[in-house]
Amino acid sequence: MKILILGAGKMGSFFCDLLSFDHDVAIYDRDPGRLRFTYNCRRFSDIEETADFDPDMVLNAATVKYTLDAFRLVLPYIRPDAMLSDIASVKTGLPEFYAEAGHPFVSTHPMFGPTFASLSNLADENAIVISEGSPEGIDFFDKLYGRLGLHIEHYTFAGHDRTIAYSLSIPFASSLVFGSAMKHQPAPGTTFKRHMAIAKGLMGEDDYLLSEILFNPNTAEQLQNISDALAELRSIIERRDSDAMKAFLDKVRANIAAPAL
Repeated sequence: MKILILGAGKMGSFFCDLLSFDHDVAIYDRDPGRLRFTYNCRRFSDIEETADFDPDMVLNAATVKYTLDAFRLVLPYIRPDAMLSDIASVKTGLPEFYAEAGHPFVSTHPMFGPTFASLSNLADENAIVISEGSPEGIDFFDKLYGRLGLHIEHYTFAGHDRTIAYSLSIPFASSLVFGSAMKHQPAPGTTFKRHMAIAKGLMGEDDYLLSEILFNPNTAEQLQNISDALAELRSIIERRDSDAMKAFLDKVRANIAAPAL
């Protein structure tokens, strides 16, 4: 299969390495300097080169802010039956775009990234494949992610957004609250240092990506859950209620012991 990858960032380069030994892969980036870190593929710095390459699939690995722009840039240079695919963590606007574009499509979300995951060892990581896409595209990514040992879940676009509100918005918001309230410690403990490392990793992400994930329509409900839990914990502490604290801690232990939803 001929696959064009849009964007030579960390994830684009990762998919280029992953796919280039089994497929004819080309990668495009507006910044030619980023193409230096790709190999075993064709490297395009002019989108018009796409027409001669004639890809069967376009894998959009551009940053969330430019996902739709990247698709619109390449559409004039591909066949009507060329499959469009994205790996965006935020799916806002994509269902409408795919419906309008008229191409077969497949949308997935690798639930790992270069900030915290080791891209060379993904055995404990997860991926979401959107069930509303082309059966051929879904099968392609099911097999690809399966070879990586990823745990795969299939969701609709709406189901994906609900899941992301839970799995990303809660830890993102918790880390942001930690970072906004913390003070530097001259002798930090292990727990503090671990929280600090997570907060620093989060703040190394793109501001637009963080904002779009938190602007998910389902986030407010999750934030209310955090607010309610903090209010309960504060009340227990102010009352110095040992029995209530024991019940609260038991509930937390039960929550973290339960399988992830």
